[in-house]
Amino acid sequence: MNEPETTVPHPAGPGTEADPHDNRRQVLYWRLLARLFDPEEQAALESASLAVVEDIGLPPALLDPGASVDSIVQRHPELAAEFDGLMVPEPEPDGDADETRDRPAEVRRAALVSKVLLNVFSTGTGAVSAGQLARWQSDAGWLERALGCTPGDLRGGRAGGGRGVGPTGSGGNGGTPDLSRLIPQIGPELGALEGDLVKRMHLREVLADPALAARLTPSMSLIEQLLRDKNNLSGVALANAKALIRRFVDEVAEVLRTQVEKATVGAIDRSVPPKRVFRNLDLDRTIWKNLTNYSPEEERLYVDRLYYRHTARKTTPQRLVVVVDQSGSMVDSMVNCTILASIFAGLPKVDVHLIAYDTQALDLTPWVHDPFETLLRTNLGGGTDGTVAMALAQPKIAEPRNTVVVWISDFYEWRGEPLYDSMAALHRSGVKFIPVGSVTSSGRGSVNPWFRERFKDLGTPVLSGHIRKLVHELKTFLT
Repeated sequence: MNEPETTVPHPAGPGTEADPHDNRRQVLYWRLLARLFDPEEQAALESASLAVVEDIGLPPALLDPGASVDSIVQRHPELAAEFDGLMVPEPEPDGDADETRDRPAEVRRAALVSKVLLNVFSTGTGAVSAGQLARWQSDAGWLERALGCTPGDLRGGRAGGGRGVGPTGSGGNGGTPDLSRLIPQIGPELGALEGDLVKRMHLREVLADPALAARLTPSMSLIEQLLRDKNNLSGVALANAKALIRRFVDEVAEVLRTQVEKATVGAIDRSVPPKRVFRNLDLDRTIWKNLTNYSPEEERLYVDRLYYRHTARKTTPQRLVVVVDQSGSMVDSMVNCTILASIFAGLPKVDVHLIAYDTQALDLTPWVHDPFETLLRTNLGGGTDGTVAMALAQPKIAEPRNTVVVWISDFYEWRGEPLYDSMAALHRSGVKFIPVGSVTSSGRGSVNPWFRERFKDLGTPVLSGHIRKLVHELKTFLT
């Protein structure tokens, strides 16, 4: 097939003969940019791109914006492996990089990269159906796989991914954009795109149809919308909404429970006699201590005493008071901390209390063991007045030195100085006070700089970033 004609200048400058493979790759990327900024087709770029795709043996469906990556992979399963790690940079080859470049492979990558980027970042306008949202979520999963992450990690903010990512570079895969170094920025943007799609859905109509509701994939954006709209739902729609919230809560709880189990735990308490059960039997020590009873003639070891491992941990009764800002900007924190509080409530000798607030405060302690029921009782939105939450929290502090108060907020408060003064008083009384600016898995979120500086001077800097940091702080103090 003839080479597609383009007017794209060669990078080396005027007068330099363009490499046909570089020319093809640029055609594909120019088409990608054109479609991202203008949904109308550019006839010349479309025909040139079609010629490139067909010539390199890829299906023309790659150029169809309406075709999902899933549908393409179903028809051409051999492409699945090519999408995996597609944008993860490869080690620089030895010798002249320009001589060792696999230019045909670069063109093929460009076609695949263009497909996944266009499907994810060109979301159009207008109403969105449940099927369209599900397709976008699937395509976003393929983008995450291309970046070396597990599908859902970036949108859920568990960023980092599976494979190694290169810190710099503009084309780790020989001219393929190295987006892996932008993972911290891509994750929140994907979340924002997903949130916009959810807002454009006729969610109530979708929830009223069990078949459509079953196609929804639980996500933080969707859960936020469900929690905001739950009071306007009834019957089948409310039942479907609760089922989606429960699914999401269970999924997040499984991840957080694993993180709690992996965190540092208390020291062994050797003052507590070990339980004399088989699973605690210290076989090596038992044999070593009884070696003097070995009979060479009988070739038999006589055991006078069994030794067992100590498993009890040093723990003291602790009280954990979690105060969560439930204003609209903190929905991710509300969901994560509600689940986290329920997990710590299941630990022995930990007394957990949960308070949510905006301009009013709500004591959710009676439901702290069930994050699903807790979330159904929240009321997202409104302003923030932490002094009303402090009024509920202070009476719960009976023994300051055995109490930890975790306060999750962006700290943009109506009455900042009185709230800070009461927080400082808690800290001085011996309470372990942990201000948290973000417990989203991505750590994205702003914190009032006025509060940030004062907490730093107080010796209790704002903890923000990955939720694992909060898990570690709490597990260290409570166990």
